[in-house]
Amino acid sequence: REPEGNIDTELAVCPQFNGEPRSYTRFNLTQNMEGDNSQVEMKLSSDMEEEAEGNGVGEHMNHHPRPSYVSKSSQRSPRNICFMGIAILLLFIIGYLVGYLAHRKADKTYPSCAEDLAPDDGEDMAPIETVPSLDWSDITAMFKSKLTTDSIEKSLSDSHQAGSPGDEALANKLMGRFKSYGMNPWTDEHFVRVQDRPTSGTNKVTFQNKTYAESGFLSYSATGSAQGAALYAYYGQVEDLRRLQDLRINMSGRVLLVRAGKITPAEKVANAASVNAGAVLIYPDPADYSFERDTDLFGHVHLGCGDPYTPAFPSFNHTQFPPAKSSGLPAIPAQTIRASTAAAIMKGLGGDSPRGWGDGGLRDVVYKLGSESDLIAVEVNNVLTEKKIHNVFGVIKGFIDADRYVVIGAQRDAWGPGYARSTVGTSLLVELARTFSEMVNNGFKPKRSVVFASWSAGEYGAVGATEWLEGYLSSLNMKAFSYISLDGVVTGMRSVLSKAAVQMEPMKMSDPAYPFQAFSGIPSVSFRFTSLTFLSQDKEYPFFGTVLDTKRNLDSKVFNLRVLTKTAGEIAGQMALQLVHDHLLRLNVEKYTNTIRSKVAQINKEIISLQSSGRVPKTLRMQWLMSALGSYSRASRNLNTNIQNSDLDDYEQCRIINNRIMGVERDLLSPYVSPRENPFRHILLGSGSHTLEALREHLVAIKENSASGNIDLLRNQFALATWTIQSCANALAGSVWEMDNEI
Repeated sequence: REPEGNIDTELAVCPQFNGEPRSYTRFNLTQNMEGDNSQVEMKLSSDMEEEAEGNGVGEHMNHHPRPSYVSKSSQRSPRNICFMGIAILLLFIIGYLVGYLAHRKADKTYPSCAEDLAPDDGEDMAPIETVPSLDWSDITAMFKSKLTTDSIEKSLSDSHQAGSPGDEALANKLMGRFKSYGMNPWTDEHFVRVQDRPTSGTNKVTFQNKTYAESGFLSYSATGSAQGAALYAYYGQVEDLRRLQDLRINMSGRVLLVRAGKITPAEKVANAASVNAGAVLIYPDPADYSFERDTDLFGHVHLGCGDPYTPAFPSFNHTQFPPAKSSGLPAIPAQTIRASTAAAIMKGLGGDSPRGWGDGGLRDVVYKLGSESDLIAVEVNNVLTEKKIHNVFGVIKGFIDADRYVVIGAQRDAWGPGYARSTVGTSLLVELARTFSEMVNNGFKPKRSVVFASWSAGEYGAVGATEWLEGYLSSLNMKAFSYISLDGVVTGMRSVLSKAAVQMEPMKMSDPAYPFQAFSGIPSVSFRFTSLTFLSQDKEYPFFGTVLDTKRNLDSKVFNLRVLTKTAGEIAGQMALQLVHDHLLRLNVEKYTNTIRSKVAQINKEIISLQSSGRVPKTLRMQWLMSALGSYSRASRNLNTNIQNSDLDDYEQCRIINNRIMGVERDLLSPYVSPRENPFRHILLGSGSHTLEALREHLVAIKENSASGNIDLLRNQFALATWTIQSCANALAGSVWEMDNEI
């Protein structure tokens, strides 16, 4: 930070297409301690002359007697020389005073050129106003003083199932809160189709002539009945099913019994369908879930997000779209069962005991794979219904770039009480809105806008959030530069904060922020305070998806819930504040270089192996993919160099740099696949044949002589992945004349 001071600099301003100086321009830079709200004032010489004419001193200059022309001899007399000296001295003093007074007037009158810009909404322009000089320490101190544990405690309220009267009442309550904070909140309605449990009766599982009625359910399961031999498949991950294949076990038509956890139910069912299984049963093993054995589980099995019956377009206003459905909907029945039901089934299974898979917690059970004679029947009677849901929004508009905004969001629905899932996040959302509003009333003027969003139908797969993204996709990925998720931010921590561990992990499909990143290309972040035990064992908070997600159970996992919730609010709030306060967005695009390089190295390793064995032709070269990697590496490195060499007090220059930064995530969405068939188009974080991971997996399939291996398809994947990376590098490089396109 530099101390306060005035720096006066005179620069020659040349007219366009002409090298001769026409006038002088005076720049006055008044820097504060922060350096972010520096005033830059520009005055042309003609303006200063006009000011001087009206300030009294200028009038005196204009009425000063002009010297008459005299003879050379008279000019040389001592008396004339004396008069000339006095006149020159007087003119010098008057000129000094004129410059001084004009400069003082400029300091008091003229606004900052760098900070008086606002988007034109088509309304009458408001008077230009400067942004006050609050430095970062003032802002953070004000924020921490206004966000208190008491205020958070008062905001806590129960959650409700999406589309229920309670959900609508909570939405109206949030609208009232946002209005009381001086905002102009709004909602958008969506008419979505979701699958709920049977209106009468239950879903059923029958084994050895005994039927088990299950109250839990998995939304978007295929309905109907399926029967087949039971097969224990551990967690149902790809590697688990591959192990069963290695054991020469035919999974076609089998009913897979899998443990909950590790991956989402949707991924488990998709994996089972890929090996032609007939149905899937998911149960909470006591080794992973510390609750009663008769506890029901709830979830969904749509391998995607949003309303699966309006894929890639929004469910607005009862619009009659042609029949459509997401490619992520499963074709086989799936059902959750209680741990007690799983124990009864496991006790009756035959077959071998799988090595390493017997680490479960079912009492008096020997974990076996099951035999062909262990028939089991599954009946799913879920009902497809249409529900009206509401997303609720409030906004604090920026004072410079009001059309650029960070979104802070939280889902407000849950299967049961949903205390950790949604209550804590919704309460923090309300309190951050209140705190930011009070800060604005006390002098804080964010450069960019902050949107506060409350989503409904999050438990069905981020339905409310995704429908909003689908409805405004073309504008959101150009304007929304970050998304901060408040869902599940506190799920456990028994030790004090000073001993807390920080662990970075890839964003999973189950993360509420995932559609923002992988579907819309908006840089997103989610975080959580959780137990080190959960992290070390790759486990989630055990009460998600149950009716046991209560305050009492969360208190049992957390050292001090009030303090930890406030800390989570401080983290989210300060991230948002910095994003709307700094001239430059602090998003490091160079970090993707290592991610791409790692993927390319894995692909190269497989290519070398396959070409040496003759399974892949030598004409398939890594040169182009590596060249695209090099282009991205240079572009991201050059951008960071440009940032280091740029004047970060030049707001227009920062805006140009920010546009390049914001475009990276969007440009990593593959333009070569349809969002209807592949909604998660991000080639690094998404899913589908367009991703770099899918390219690597295709090479593995060819190595294993899998029927899915196809050289022509592989070439196509190579070309499209290569050009997606190259196009992203081109956009990151800036203007077309700055690109280094050697491909």
